[in-house]
Amino acid sequence: MALQPAAGARDLNPREVEANRWLCDQLAAVYRLWGYAEVSPPAVERLETLEAGGSIDDREVVRLAAAEPLGLRPEMTASIARAGCTRLGQRPRPLRLWSAGSVFRSVEGETGPRFDERLQSGVELLGEGSADRVAGDAELLRLLLACLRQLGITPQHQPVLLIGHHAVLTALLEQVPADQRLATRKALIQYDPLALAQLALPGHQLQALQQLMRLRGDVQPVLYQLEQLLGPAPVLQQLAQTLELVSPEAGRQGVRLQLDPSFQPHFDLYDGLVLKLVCQGAEAPVAIASGGRYDALVTRFGGDAAGLGFGFDVEAVRDLLTTEASAPEPTAAVLVAWDTPAALSAALELLEQLHRAGQPAELLHQPCATAAEAEAIAQRRGCAQARWLQGAA
Repeated sequence: MALQPAAGARDLNPREVEANRWLCDQLAAVYRLWGYAEVSPPAVERLETLEAGGSIDDREVVRLAAAEPLGLRPEMTASIARAGCTRLGQRPRPLRLWSAGSVFRSVEGETGPRFDERLQSGVELLGEGSADRVAGDAELLRLLLACLRQLGITPQHQPVLLIGHHAVLTALLEQVPADQRLATRKALIQYDPLALAQLALPGHQLQALQQLMRLRGDVQPVLYQLEQLLGPAPVLQQLAQTLELVSPEAGRQGVRLQLDPSFQPHFDLYDGLVLKLVCQGAEAPVAIASGGRYDALVTRFGGDAAGLGFGFDVEAVRDLLTTEASAPEPTAAVLVAWDTPAALSAALELLEQLHRAGQPAELLHQPCATAAEAEAIAQRRGCAQARWLQGAA
């Protein structure tokens, strides 16, 4: 009999479970205030859905042995977009949905492939394809900031909201020969100067791309540099409008906005604005949320081309805030103890009386000779007190 969980799986202790639930409840409260309704996408999906039309590498999907190609969800966006375009396709737009649950990824470990299980909570906003992108993007970013307030993410956590845009990066890459664009894009988003230097490009283009790789920072200076490269492009105007609607609140919360034209999230789902929220952990920066706009994915499922969302890595948030700080201490229980079998019935009645009054209480399963002994057992178990009952003499 195996005594350890599978590689990548974890046994959570009660306090960790309570902290995870508390964090999910805090996020859910914000989602509901903003008009989002809960959905529960299946953990098991067809591979063609999970791979999102090639946007997710099939090597990252945990496959299942089944009669048809199935796997465990590596994220929730594709499943919710599918449902939003099919079962929920006739509901009025914009369609605001949220979910929470485990996601599973196949990763390469030191001893071979293993799977990684994480708890995720996030939102998806499915709108009209003809709608103004600025309103949806601004709503998503302001909702993210509202979640940070609810969670207690403060300036002491040094939060940085990284903002990129797929269309901006695409426009910049159009200046590169077509046969070099894929390799150039990969080098830029992976921040790989060595790979960039090896590309077969003229010297002036390599120099420009090296400058682009270093181009990130505060919004206004980076926007100015991008305008010098692309001119007054509509995508830059929309991005500027979106960030104008977000910057004041971000400033009030101590969240630094960093514009990075070469930033792209891990999964290649996105074709518009992209984001990642990074905080300073005890030893290193910690990414706690990411997402963006995925209009093309919605189109693949037959819907009107508008979709965007983000997801929180709940366990990363828990580790950032610490388990003790991310969940209130539960009310300590009362230990109900008894001295002889004759007192067991009365002990069970007292147990239920305490429960009806809303007081957590637990029953001692073996006789206890004295009240002092019952109190000592209660202390060892972390109970608030002991109620010791005596049977008839």
